[in-house]
Amino acid sequence: MLHVVKFTFNPYQENTYLVYDEEKSAIIIDPGCYEQAERDTLEDFIRNEGLNPVKLINTHCHIDHVLGNAFIARTYNLKLEAHKEEIPVLAPVTEYGAAMGITVDPSPDIEIFLEEGKNVLLGEHSLQVLFTPGHSPGSVCLYSESGGFLIGGDVLFQMSIGRTDLPGGDYQTLINSIEQKLFKLPAETIVHPGHGPATNIGFEQENNPFFKT
Repeated sequence: MLHVVKFTFNPYQENTYLVYDEEKSAIIIDPGCYEQAERDTLEDFIRNEGLNPVKLINTHCHIDHVLGNAFIARTYNLKLEAHKEEIPVLAPVTEYGAAMGITVDPSPDIEIFLEEGKNVLLGEHSLQVLFTPGHSPGSVCLYSESGGFLIGGDVLFQMSIGRTDLPGGDYQTLINSIEQKLFKLPAETIVHPGHGPATNIGFEQENNPFFKT
């Protein structure tokens, strides 16, 4: 059984996720820990639960999702994994942060490229990579069929969708990603989004105002 734990960090109220298995191997997804207290919170949980982080993944590389990349990579000796289309998104994050008055510990480069059709393995479990561009050019979601959940990044939110006015964003591409990839999943699939509370596919199909006809 896979366990999913959420932490909400940084001024953007971004959701950072830990996914771990029975053997305590863990994937850290979108570490947004910015303040030292946030880093301590994440590190303390990992230590207290006896977890062994084995992967560092970004669903996409906007600033709020990568503020803890350097800390995590350094602390646990992990390589960053993301889609190759996120390279130009990650590159200017430090300069973007400076313009916003945020000091960014520079993220490591993406060393392992996530691709649709190639699963992310965690012990005996696997997470299916879904390529879901639109919010950013290389956004991915991670789907656990056995666990019945999706780590959704900023693609689909409770009663909303990701913004598309940032560089590389495109509204119709995002709508297509949701309809063609996420809405094909079972209705009971729990969606763990990059911001806000969890939801599920069936609820969003029926109630999300961006898809109601």
